[in-house]
Amino acid sequence: MQKSPVRPVRSVLVACLISLAAAWTLPVAADTVYQAPEAFVTEAFGTPPPPAFLWLTAPLQAALQPLLGHAYPQARVRYWRAGDTTAWILEEIGKEYPITAGFLVRDGHIVRARLLVYREARGGEIHLPAFLKQFDGARLDGSGGLNKHIDGITGATLSVDAMQRLARTALYLASRLS
Repeated sequence: MQKSPVRPVRSVLVACLISLAAAWTLPVAADTVYQAPEAFVTEAFGTPPPPAFLWLTAPLQAALQPLLGHAYPQARVRYWRAGDTTAWILEEIGKEYPITAGFLVRDGHIVRARLLVYREARGGEIHLPAFLKQFDGARLDGSGGLNKHIDGITGATLSVDAMQRLARTALYLASRLS
């Protein structure tokens, strides 16, 4: 007795449909580039100075721990410096994916904050100028927080929190430069 070829084809088809349905429900992160990192540095300085690197030694990582809630995931951070102004491009996880932001720091305060690349499914409103302008003039207070209140955005709490952690990190790292 011969086997019917219909049964194996049907099994393969059902398996494919189940796989497709499972993939359809997974969140998809699409990179939204609001400003290329190179463009941020050019905007900050006109002609960008050469990049420099700050090695995140064990004492620096220990100091970053309370600001971020974890160690920074890289061994060194690239920054640009001209006089008393530094530009930092940093990444932090929002809910599930990294958020890339740029901060321009001068004399211990933030001069400019920009969302460069956003990868989350929700909360992209943090790229809006009205939100980012809140960081202008922010400094670190005595306890490692920002000296300014940053208003949140409904539905973007984790992204707002990530931006605040990045701002604190940029300010702290800038203060460590000699």
